[in-house]
Amino acid sequence: MQLLKKLEATTGANAAGVNTTDINVIDRHAPATAKPAIYLAECSRDRREAREILESDLRRHGYTVLPDQQLPREEEEYVAAVERLLARCVLSIHLVGTSYGAVPDGHSQKSVTVLQNELAVQRSKGGKLQRVIWLRDGTASAQAQQQAFIEALHQDAEVQFGADLITGDIEELKTSIHAMLKKLEKPEPEKLPAHAKLIYLICDRQDRKATVPVHKFCRENGFDIQIPAFEGDATALREANQQLLTSCDAVILFYGAGDEAWKRTVDNELKKMPGYRGGKPLLATYTYLADPKTSDKEDLLDMEDHNLINGLEGFSEAQMAAFMQTMNLPGMTA
Repeated sequence: MQLLKKLEATTGANAAGVNTTDINVIDRHAPATAKPAIYLAECSRDRREAREILESDLRRHGYTVLPDQQLPREEEEYVAAVERLLARCVLSIHLVGTSYGAVPDGHSQKSVTVLQNELAVQRSKGGKLQRVIWLRDGTASAQAQQQAFIEALHQDAEVQFGADLITGDIEELKTSIHAMLKKLEKPEPEKLPAHAKLIYLICDRQDRKATVPVHKFCRENGFDIQIPAFEGDATALREANQQLLTSCDAVILFYGAGDEAWKRTVDNELKKMPGYRGGKPLLATYTYLADPKTSDKEDLLDMEDHNLINGLEGFSEAQMAAFMQTMNLPGMTA
């Protein structure tokens, strides 16, 4: 009975045009799909052994290596195929040797090595492809066309565009490739510029989670943003709050869970700010209204204070527009 079930499953897969051997391979390598694709350029005969070593190493580390099938030998079709493959990749690797290499049938009579480099340059100019060129130190060719290409790689910024030129041995090449791939897969967090303006988002402890959309929006727009400290003794908390009032460039009072008495206390503290700041101007002070709705918040809306942000219906980037415009006015620098 078990044998019949296996045969039926196999027959079904074959009927759908699926190679069952391929299914097993895909399952076995499923985790590798998270890795980016790499274009390992076709090369001349004298660099094929190095290419095989690299291909084996990259596949062993879980990367998809392209081309993974024979490319057309007619130039126009070849160019189109390479462009499609490069569009899938984050990195292209070009191994340059002493031989000019194969030349597809076409009008340019350029080798596959030269054509692939030119196509990768175009892709790199769009900011969508990193490149590595391996040209061993001292490489020279008796073929005039290849020697011209080698010299161009050393001297012509257009031919080398977007590429790290590696002249060491293959181990140095592998190290450079893996270092680049590591950066591509896990880029360093974008650092705020040193002059990023600081927004002090004052809130009640209960509103800490509710402030996340505002916090995230301000960070995405290039601002540093801080909320009050809630842990520590009373003296430490007071000093931390005063330090933020002294150093911030703008204040958003998040009026949500806090009651009217809490807001009046904060308003009184904000009135003392000039004494803390030693004459340093404040770019903006806004009140962000958040759930729950109260009579006091509705009164504030009725008075149409222009420094209000209405978040009672939920966070909206449109409601933040006036605040953002104030923060980005020409001359408004920390």
